[in-house]
Amino acid sequence: MKAFASDNYAGVAPEIMAALVAANHEHQPSYGEDVMTKEAIDLIRQQLGGQAEVFFVYNGTAANTLALKALLQSHESVICPDSAHIVNHEVGAPTAMTGSTCLKTANINGKITPAWIEEAYRSQVRWGAHATLPRVVSITQATEFGTVYQPKELAAISETCKRLGLYLHMDGCRLYNAAAVLNVSLAAMTTDVGVDVLSLGGTKNGLMFGEAVVFLNPKLAENFAYIQKQGLQLQSKMRFIAAQFVPFFKENLWQKYANQANQMCQVLAEGLRAKGYHHFDYPVETNHVFVRLSSDVVAKAQEAVPFYIFDEKTQLARLVTSFDTGLADIDKLLAVL
Repeated sequence: MKAFASDNYAGVAPEIMAALVAANHEHQPSYGEDVMTKEAIDLIRQQLGGQAEVFFVYNGTAANTLALKALLQSHESVICPDSAHIVNHEVGAPTAMTGSTCLKTANINGKITPAWIEEAYRSQVRWGAHATLPRVVSITQATEFGTVYQPKELAAISETCKRLGLYLHMDGCRLYNAAAVLNVSLAAMTTDVGVDVLSLGGTKNGLMFGEAVVFLNPKLAENFAYIQKQGLQLQSKMRFIAAQFVPFFKENLWQKYANQANQMCQVLAEGLRAKGYHHFDYPVETNHVFVRLSSDVVAKAQEAVPFYIFDEKTQLARLVTSFDTGLADIDKLLAVL
């Protein structure tokens, strides 16, 4: 049966695999000068704005880290919720690569608020040169808990950033799930609300590998090509990353895949409730369920199907649906539980 540990466990969508095979014919110019990379960039610009500057990288950690490196000097800092991936699950890569500190705030279901941003900012600048100078706010859409910022929430955060002279970075590894559940365009949650730089995902929604750093504020992309190369993220055969994004956007597969994962997650949540599992720690909005299980259930269930325990003290399980999760997979998991 399929795993519920992570959408990273899923394989590659058949349309994406076909695009990779098609990209393997004939020779193409290297380092992004091929026709597929140019087409993929055009398609991303159609989604996010014609002025966007787009750079493909291998993975999400690289996208986040190099995006922040483009925005920061070592005496500056990043404001983010304490649940953020950049502070918990990237081995300190942003700090190692930039020399900059992450200023952690509280979170509400994974989300930061304008008030907390301002508090973190004021707590630093009051000390002048004895503390860091906040320069970036980093948020995740959808959040690490699968919850979603509404466009009005994003607009309020953006307004606070602009007032304080901060850049707004978005980790969009599951941006598609958020857009699908809100039934809005990708631009409605990024360009339209004032996001400056976006880490645009792919691998959690059917791609084999590859993400993109998208500068929605194109002025910030100056010299990023050097940062990309120095950061070990300039692929010589760039077409194999880019080719995946062509059908992904051209055929609207991003929405199809995200809808499937989201819908299966709702089915899973309903099935869990029917089985008597009512302790959900976070709202089920995209493709994550955080549910409390008893220790004896966990021990037996994990032998049959992979999933993670997010908090061992409370036996809080994280169950994640993917683009290829089906009703039969949900039924099997519920039967195991």
